[in-house]
Amino acid sequence: MSGTITDVPGIRVGHAEDTNAWTGCTVVIAEDAAVCGVDVRGSAPGTRETDLLDPVNLVSHVHAICLSGGSAYGLDAASGVMAYLEEQGIGLDVGFGVVPIVPAAVLFDLSIGNPKVRPTRDMGYAAASLASKEPVAQGNVGAGAGATVGKLNGFSQAMKSGIGSASRVLPNGLVIGALVAVNAVGHVKDPDSGEILAGPRDEEGGIVDSLELMQQHAFNLIPPGTNTTIGVVASNAVLTKAEAKKIAQMAHNGLARTIWPIHTMYDGDTLFAMGTGQVKASIDLIGTLSAEVLAEAVVRAVRTAQPAGGLPACSSMQRTE
Repeated sequence: MSGTITDVPGIRVGHAEDTNAWTGCTVVIAEDAAVCGVDVRGSAPGTRETDLLDPVNLVSHVHAICLSGGSAYGLDAASGVMAYLEEQGIGLDVGFGVVPIVPAAVLFDLSIGNPKVRPTRDMGYAAASLASKEPVAQGNVGAGAGATVGKLNGFSQAMKSGIGSASRVLPNGLVIGALVAVNAVGHVKDPDSGEILAGPRDEEGGIVDSLELMQQHAFNLIPPGTNTTIGVVASNAVLTKAEAKKIAQMAHNGLARTIWPIHTMYDGDTLFAMGTGQVKASIDLIGTLSAEVLAEAVVRAVRTAQPAGGLPACSSMQRTE
């Protein structure tokens, strides 16, 4: 087992990125399609095909999920994923060919690297074509290439973040995995130790508690359009769309345990939940563990990130005991 989301049977992941412009996209492919739900908690989302995932709507299975940088421009990457899947004959059979179902969500990374370079159709195609069962690369790759955290003191005092993944295998054969690109306005902490791993910095370069900053100012410190954490939790469970949506809702608890603040007016925090349909299990169990695994993936996203765009990362900060 790799300890990443590709441990889930039927799930493959591919990244593509531009490390000169610091942007990229990540594709999660369900080899035999997957039941999917979504829960959007941020108030400034950039999404595609999420209405389709409402339990009252017709189509119950998706073929891939696309996570992308580039703000709303990055939604174009999903078209490339569709093109790749169509070439493989993968999609909803409509009688005149196939239509791949590829929901997508984007994060804002225009403040790092080159804002005129965004994930394109070609980048989405490349990420889909590279999708594999190998352990997921983490840090400054894919949708995490331009991810940052800690923007409450201005972007120049922020820190580099990235994309992270984790998994959990139960004795009954249930496998739960998570993948998340962490692009938070505030700080990220280790939920076990309470240590702030990355966040806004002061003039001396030390990390500042986001809540303390917010309490010191009567006005809103959150820069509009600079945030959003997006991710996928997946399992090999048998799910309905309604159950998948509930799991996505519960998984957001993993963000709340690690990111402060979360789900603000200027975030588009969005989580997808996928089920590949091999194991029957309690929805409460799956949702609870999805939150735990997602929290672990958030921590990994920050710990594996490397300095970029003039910003330090958790891995580069000197710490004293």
